[in-house]
Amino acid sequence: MKALFYIIIGVALMVVCWQLVKLLGLTKKENQTATPKENDINGKLMLVLMTFIYVLMVLSLWGTREVLLPQLGASEEAYHIDLLFKYSMALILVVQFILQALIFWFTFKYRGTEGRKAYFFADSHKLEMWWTITPAVVLAGMIIYGLWTWNQVMDASDAENPLIIELYAKQFQWEARYAGDDNTLGNANVRFIEGTNTMGVDMSDKNAADDIALAPNPETFLKELHLPKGRTVIFKLRSQDVLHSAYMPHFRAQMNCVPGMVTQIKYTPSVTTEEMRAYPDTKTKFENINALRKSQGKEEVEFDYLLLCNKICGASHYNMQLKIIVEEEADFNKWLKTQKTLAESL
Repeated sequence: MKALFYIIIGVALMVVCWQLVKLLGLTKKENQTATPKENDINGKLMLVLMTFIYVLMVLSLWGTREVLLPQLGASEEAYHIDLLFKYSMALILVVQFILQALIFWFTFKYRGTEGRKAYFFADSHKLEMWWTITPAVVLAGMIIYGLWTWNQVMDASDAENPLIIELYAKQFQWEARYAGDDNTLGNANVRFIEGTNTMGVDMSDKNAADDIALAPNPETFLKELHLPKGRTVIFKLRSQDVLHSAYMPHFRAQMNCVPGMVTQIKYTPSVTTEEMRAYPDTKTKFENINALRKSQGKEEVEFDYLLLCNKICGASHYNMQLKIIVEEEADFNKWLKTQKTLAESL
């Protein structure tokens, strides 16, 4: 498949070079006017190109279906985000499918033929009105819906007893800190980083003592971010060095982590890890993934939520992953009680 792609690119480059030679008048042929035969060939080639583009588009959509996210959004906010995405993609595909077909068809239908003269008119107020007002109304509707969705995701003023978590990005890992019993994070700054205080928490702040820094799992020695199902989580985001981006695709959540400032995003988890693993779409995808891994001699894997960095932040950018476990609130509270506060651990 890769070889075919290179061949197509090579042929396209040769055609471009030949057309440039003709355009610059470097050929010996004095009359550069296309003949009816050449026009007919070019018109038919446009139909061939149209067919090739549409076949490639369908094959691409079909071939990538296995690597898409599960259709089930894992947060309450995901519904409207997915709906907005589906509306946008449907609009793009429909408009692209119709207009591109018309462009190629008219190029073929109205190719230069002997005895045909092009009809000329200066302007059409009716056409101008339709192709100006129609896109304006459609785009205005999408923008209004998009702004409403954005406000639903960002506005945390009506959240009852939200869980406050700080996510701290650095090359090339994530650290997390839960607000303690007071549900208020202590102040933090890069100037306070020293020894085991890797997040730069100001321990002189009274709100910092009961904060809980994310500790590695004693069995796997890997850090795991635990979240409760059905409770709104407000994330406070910081970066130690460069621009990072906290990306949690299954929850349809993403926000930049900007050095020198605190950004925020929130969502309410609605599907536990175990429920998502049992979801038919997820099971099918991971059966295919594990079949491929088995053919490569690799171990099987199971579904996990992940926190990723969605900015290319350096050579080990791909290592910025943190496992997320969504569980029932009772199980989350039980886990949280086993974690040490900063006053106990620093």
